[in-house]
Amino acid sequence: MGTRYYDLFNAGKLKMPDEDLSADFYELTQELTLKAGLPAYEISNHARPGQESRHNLLYWRYGEYVGIGPGAHGRLLIDNKRHATAAEKLPFEWQKKVAQRGHGLVTDDILTWEEEGDELLVMGLRLREGIDPRRFTKLSGRSISDRQINELKSIGFVETLPNGFIRVTDKGWPVLDAVVADLAA
Repeated sequence: MGTRYYDLFNAGKLKMPDEDLSADFYELTQELTLKAGLPAYEISNHARPGQESRHNLLYWRYGEYVGIGPGAHGRLLIDNKRHATAAEKLPFEWQKKVAQRGHGLVTDDILTWEEEGDELLVMGLRLREGIDPRRFTKLSGRSISDRQINELKSIGFVETLPNGFIRVTDKGWPVLDAVVADLAA
């Protein structure tokens, strides 16, 4: 919402493929990039091994980062509390706020343990390497349900790696949002 693509779509000027064709395009992309030596290391990113984006991996591994500039978001640990920050989106409004207050932040929320766990799931399960369920428990104060994991394993959507990490399989990636919702429940 609020993007040029959204406006074009709503005006009937941008035609989107149906879900089946979108899924076919996704599968074809996975095949072509793998054949080209660019395996998926994240649901929507491919790279030669060792060439992955360190910038993006920081987000998906739920690290700390400072958001600088209009519309930027950040996640910072301050006094052992994770702050979710967001800056003013509109450049001229951001500039005014910086001139008046010395910063352009419009949001600085302290996340609950549950929110931190949910963010770890949403971000980390995008990665081929998956997530460490012990880190999830440490952040959120709760465990991922063995019943949910086993149910998702039985239909081939997740797997447990030798290091104990849980990851979404190739079969599960197209329905990642549903997998995350199941594990977060």
